[in-house]
Amino acid sequence: MDKKIIRAEVKDYLGITFGLIMYAFGFTFFLMPYEIVTGGVAGIAAITQYATDIPNQYTYFLVNAALLLVGLKILGWKFLMKTIYAILVLTFLLGLMKEFVPRDNAGEMVKILGEGQDFMSLIIGCMLTGSAMGLIFVNNGSTGGSDIIAASVNKYYNMSLGMVLVFVDFVVIGSCLFIPQFGTMLERLYMVVFGFCTMIIENFMLDYVYNRQRSSVQFLIFSEKWKEIADEIGTKMEHGVTILDGHGWYTGQKRNVLCILAKKNESPAIFRIIKSIDPRAFVSQSAVIGVYGEGFDQIKH
Repeated sequence: MDKKIIRAEVKDYLGITFGLIMYAFGFTFFLMPYEIVTGGVAGIAAITQYATDIPNQYTYFLVNAALLLVGLKILGWKFLMKTIYAILVLTFLLGLMKEFVPRDNAGEMVKILGEGQDFMSLIIGCMLTGSAMGLIFVNNGSTGGSDIIAASVNKYYNMSLGMVLVFVDFVVIGSCLFIPQFGTMLERLYMVVFGFCTMIIENFMLDYVYNRQRSSVQFLIFSEKWKEIADEIGTKMEHGVTILDGHGWYTGQKRNVLCILAKKNESPAIFRIIKSIDPRAFVSQSAVIGVYGEGFDQIKH
């Protein structure tokens, strides 16, 4: 296997692992002590534990095992291998994190931020879990469950991952209204409202992290040393460069213009190359809504 492919795979798994640790930490330390409901399979598992005391990691694993069979044909083994890895690791981490949560004399999880800080804990927890899910998606992984549904839809249609998850989360969170173990109707309504807040914050953070990492930029470079810059970017970064024919209105001279489409995180390296070759170069950088084709996103119908 090519070394470049191996490095990319290792990078993906490291990113996924870091995201899983962040998710398990945020969920266990900030959401579970306050019995805050979330969406997706993690939400189903949490609701099950709140109502029956069945550990959430067991429910999480069983539901995901069923959904994996559904997603196999659509997403393929490459995607699902990372999903299986994420499900197994997160199942382990959800159980492990509980061992580190402080507990009171009755054995109940201690509310880290104190009594009455439910909403603040919700915000912090969901910022962690939402960012974690975005990081996992960026590294071509998934935490399973409704993520499999979202990834399947996103593979064929230009729909926001967060918006796809909203529909699934709405059903999961809304189910709390019909579970008597959660108290009076007012208490259940309170839980549902908090659940919808988790849904909004998590999906906002997911989209923010995911789109920020995948966003692209366009460079237009005007320089007398255009050939040296093009050679350096093409060889050192292994990046495509397009040469446009330009014509200066004031000088009346012809000038070649370099046009480059790149990932946003590649911008610093491109600027360093330009500055090292021609500090006086004129450079225009602009944000691009979408770039499709080889090296970028696939065209979807």
